[in-house]
Amino acid sequence: MIRIVLAEDQGMMLGALASLLDMEDDMEVVGKAKNGEEAVKLVHELAPDICIMDIEMPVKTGLDAAEALHGGACKIIILTTFARTGYFERARKAGVRGYLLKDSPIEELVHAIRMIMDGRRMYAPELVDLAYEDEGENPLTERESQVLGLIAEGKTTKEIAAELFLSPGTVRNYISIILEKLGVGNRIEAISLFKEKGWFR
Repeated sequence: MIRIVLAEDQGMMLGALASLLDMEDDMEVVGKAKNGEEAVKLVHELAPDICIMDIEMPVKTGLDAAEALHGGACKIIILTTFARTGYFERARKAGVRGYLLKDSPIEELVHAIRMIMDGRRMYAPELVDLAYEDEGENPLTERESQVLGLIAEGKTTKEIAAELFLSPGTVRNYISIILEKLGVGNRIEAISLFKEKGWFR
């Protein structure tokens, strides 16, 4: 019997998914979580074979939870509506075995669970295409990434200058180069693009 923990913050989706998986002869949903933190706790308590998680959840996202469980015996499947490369990259780095889109039929998920139990990895073809299409390497230099990281921490131009032993003018130059390279209009957009691509270390 394949023992499964489900994590999904939408109650109806969680219940429906649990019922559908329980109908399979070789599967049993042993635990249900409403956020990533509960999912991590249940995986530690129940030691399931598989944990299926949404990405966008309160307290801890599915990706945070996957990173927290990385290296454990439980195989992680991410089930999401978001076909974003940054998310996919993070999921791969966290050792996620399956990354599927919510609009795929239940048969596809059931098939993926069995394949993953056999040691395979299952990624939605749309995501793989997206990842190759957008082989997105971080266009910023080490120093530019560092400056953006400090901006993301909420530091002012003056504080960044002091921390990196630069003049405020140099920091402002770095900021304009960063915005230009990322093709965005302001610092907030730069930070969210950088996060989405999974470039923050």
